[in-house]
Amino acid sequence: MSTSTNVRAAEVVLPCAELEPTLAFFLDALGFRLDAIAPADAPRTALLSGHGLRLRLERSGGGAPGLLRLRCDDPARVAGGATELVAPNGTRVELVPAEPPPGLPPLVPELVLTRAGDDAHRGAGRAGMRYRDLIPGRLGGRFIGSQIGIVAGGPVPDYVHYHIVRFQLIYCLRGWVRVVYEDQGPPFELHPGDCVLQPPHIRHRVLESSPGLEVLEVSSPAEHETFADHALALPTAELRPERDFGGQRFVRHQAASARWGDWRFPGFAARDTGIAAATAKIADVRVVRPHGADATPVAQHDGELLLWFVLAGTVTWSGPTAESLAAGDCVVVPPALPHALTACSPDLELLEVRLPA
Repeated sequence: MSTSTNVRAAEVVLPCAELEPTLAFFLDALGFRLDAIAPADAPRTALLSGHGLRLRLERSGGGAPGLLRLRCDDPARVAGGATELVAPNGTRVELVPAEPPPGLPPLVPELVLTRAGDDAHRGAGRAGMRYRDLIPGRLGGRFIGSQIGIVAGGPVPDYVHYHIVRFQLIYCLRGWVRVVYEDQGPPFELHPGDCVLQPPHIRHRVLESSPGLEVLEVSSPAEHETFADHALALPTAELRPERDFGGQRFVRHQAASARWGDWRFPGFAARDTGIAAATAKIADVRVVRPHGADATPVAQHDGELLLWFVLAGTVTWSGPTAESLAAGDCVVVPPALPHALTACSPDLELLEVRLPA
C-alpha cells in the first residue's frame, strides 16, 4: 500500500509545560476547536483542529514550541492590530494577509539585448520545458521574461494552480497549446499570434501542446508564488468574462480576428491585445508592423519596462550602438535612453510589452 493511501491524518505536535493556559489560548484567542482531551481527570494531551490544521498539545512533551502562520482576511482584526502573538508554551503565531499583494523590488534599469542563437541563457525547466531567459538580470527582480518551449508535445503534467502576480502575459510564438481558465468557458487553444493575460489569482491549467510549442512569458515580479488548488475542477460551470481578478480581467486575444490600428509613431500599424484596458493601464501589449515607414523618430520612455521581441523580419535598434535584430532577438530599453528603430523590413513584426501602458 502506498503512503498516500495508508496515511489517515496528519497533526503538528506542540509541547507545553502547562496544558490549561496553552489550550485556552488556542481556543479563545485563535479560534481552534477542541476535538479530544485525555485523560479526563488530569489532562496531559489535547487534540485541536481549525483553519485547515490539526494540533496536538502535549504537556511536558519534548521539542521546540514551533511557529504557526495564520493567513487572515484582515490580520488586524484577529488580535487588536498585533501581527505576532506568543502562546503560553512559547509557540510563535504570525498573522499575515491571506492574499498579500506581490512585493515589488526596486527597479534596476538596464539595457538588455539577447539573441535567438545565444545559448548562454538557456536551461531546462519543469515538465520537460526548455527556457530561454530574456532578462537575465531581472531588472532588480521587477520583471522576468522567458521564451518557453516543449519539444515532444502531448499531454502536459500540469495541475490547477494560480499565481500571485502583478502582471503576467503568455504569447504563443509557434505551435499550439490547449489551456483552461476559471470562469472563462471550456478549454481552448492558443495559436501563433494569440495571447492571454493571466490576472492574479485566476485558476488555470495547461492541458496539452503540439510538438515544438514555443511561448513567450513576461511576468512581474520576477519571483512570485504559485499555489495549487486541489479543490477546484476546471472548466467551471459559470462563464464570467467580466469577472475581476485582483483589479484585472482575463484577456484572450486571437490574432486571426484582431484589427489593426495606428501605433504611437506614424507610418506603423499596431494590433492592440486589449491588455491595457483589462489591467487599468498597468500594462500594454501590442504587435507592431510597418505601414508606410521604415523608421521611428528618436524617442525615450519614462516607464518601468519597454520590451521589444522580433517576431518576423529585421530591424536595426539604434541607441548607444546600432544593433541589427532578426526574428527571436529581444531588446529591453531602459528609461531616459534615446533610441529609434531604423531599417525596418517590410515584413517586420514586433511584440511590444510596456509597463505602464
